[in-house]
Amino acid sequence: MKIVKIFLAIIVVASYADQLITGSVELMPYSLLFLALILLITGLEEPQKDRKGGFLRCVVVSLFLFFVSMLGFIMD
Repeated sequence: MKIVKIFLAIIVVASYADQLITGSVELMPYSLLFLALILLITGLEEPQKDRKGGFLRCVVVSLFLFFVSMLGFIMD
């Protein structure tokens, strides 16, 4: 799971860097989607570390980011 999180983090950082340099926001829904996936994976790892509050927090924020990302895809 750690390798997947690192790969997704590289994608998120690269897409946000591209958005910052070019000034375009066309990749924003994709960036939010990958960020939501990172948070979902982090939330799924939390119960293994005996942290239930972290699980709930990460999953709620992940669901919110999925929702915002889907709105971005619909509005685009």
